[in-house]
Amino acid sequence: MRIGELATETGLTTKTIRFYEQAGLLPAPQRTPGGYRDYPAHTVTRLAFVRDAQAAGLTLAEIRSLLALRDSGQAPCAQVGVLIEEHLAEIDRRMAELRQARTVLRELARRAAVTTPDTCSAGDICTILARP
Repeated sequence: MRIGELATETGLTTKTIRFYEQAGLLPAPQRTPGGYRDYPAHTVTRLAFVRDAQAAGLTLAEIRSLLALRDSGQAPCAQVGVLIEEHLAEIDRRMAELRQARTVLRELARRAAVTTPDTCSAGDICTILARP
C-alpha cells in the first residue's frame, strides 16, 4: 500500500506517516521499483495503535518501547498497565499543583480587588504580589 493510500485509510497525513517512520514507530517499508514506499496492510493497525496510545497520553518514546516489545514477540500489556499507572499518578500530582495554584490566585484576586495604585509606594513593584 502506498503512503497516500495509507494516509487515506488511517486519516493521517503523509507527513505524519513519514515522521512516525523517522521516529522509529514504523519500520522502513519496502520500496517499489519506482522508489515509492510500499507499506504492508498491517501498518493500518500499527498506526491505529500509535494514535490510540497518543490519545491516552503516552509519549512517542513510550509508544516506541511498546512497539519494540510487540515486535520482539512479547505482549506489551503489562508495560501498558505500568505506563497507565505512571500517567495517572502524574495527573494526580499536576491536579494537586493546580488546586494549590488556584488557591493562591484566588487570594491574589481578592487582594487585587481591594488594592488601588495609589496605595503602592515608589519602592514597591506591586503590592498585590508582595507577601503580606
